[in-house]
Amino acid sequence: MQTTPADPAKTYVAKDWAHNSPLISCRFDPSGKWVFAGAQDSRVWRFDFDSGNKTELAGHESWVRAIAFSKDGQTLITGGYDGRLIWWPVAAEKPAPIKTIEAHQGWIRALAVSPNGELLASVGNDLVVKIWKVSDGSPVKEFSGGHNRHIYGAAFHPNGKHLATGDLMANVVEWDLEAGKETRRFTIPVLSKYDEAFKADIGGTRGLVFNADGTQLAASGITNVSNAFAGIGNICVVLVNWADGKEIVQYTSKGNVQGVAWNAAFHPQGFVMAGGGGRGGGFLFFWKGTEKNEFQAFKLPNVPRDMSLSPDLLNVATPHFDSHLRISRMADKI
Repeated sequence: MQTTPADPAKTYVAKDWAHNSPLISCRFDPSGKWVFAGAQDSRVWRFDFDSGNKTELAGHESWVRAIAFSKDGQTLITGGYDGRLIWWPVAAEKPAPIKTIEAHQGWIRALAVSPNGELLASVGNDLVVKIWKVSDGSPVKEFSGGHNRHIYGAAFHPNGKHLATGDLMANVVEWDLEAGKETRRFTIPVLSKYDEAFKADIGGTRGLVFNADGTQLAASGITNVSNAFAGIGNICVVLVNWADGKEIVQYTSKGNVQGVAWNAAFHPQGFVMAGGGGRGGGFLFFWKGTEKNEFQAFKLPNVPRDMSLSPDLLNVATPHFDSHLRISRMADKI
């Protein structure tokens, strides 16, 4: 529960924890007691929010990009580039896998848990959307044919009846969970490009998130790409009206910061935030309404590769290529 209003203008790095391998993902657990991070050492690490002490979770054989939690906060679920889903006890002194599923052929890029906490969606490079029971990992549904390029993001609609998935080509597909079929699709062209020089596609919906009432969807990624090989482009978050799939605004940066917006969040105080960057450095950006440029930007010591907003809505966790996990606080220094 938030007791102090967040103030993006006061953002500062409150905690800075070093690891010995580059970090690629992170999520606060629902209690806010821990931050779980995936590293290039093929491990997941649990960082204690108060002390920074870390605990190893070993079970994957590749990088872990996808992290989710059961609704009661007692169980962690991770999805790796090894195609494996693993269930873990969140609070165990030495967490060991509860259940392991060889779920996908190739990378699992995103996980999402339904609003009622009963279902888990997993997506990745095999172009298949899979639905599982959170309680025991049993399969529920499988959707295919909606995407023909790597699926990067997944988000349950707050109504619990629909799922949105997005791919490398920035195609967004809506799935009806009860009917078990695709109901519509639309594209966000600004988030995907084919580079003629390198004969390569770049972009995609690197992050998908709904606002609280499900009227808007935020898709984060990269735009204005001039070099696909080097990933040269500008950070971008596109706000979409969910009812008709039409763009509301393209959030960019005043300085046209190069890089990718890896994840976004709707803050209950009425602004949208994202972590991202690249050659232009690492930042937390804050936008509001239909204003294209940010009203606040906070420069981070290194480029973040993910972002997670804490349950108290004041702290932001970011994993970095320099092997640090940083906590930025949007309030007065303490």
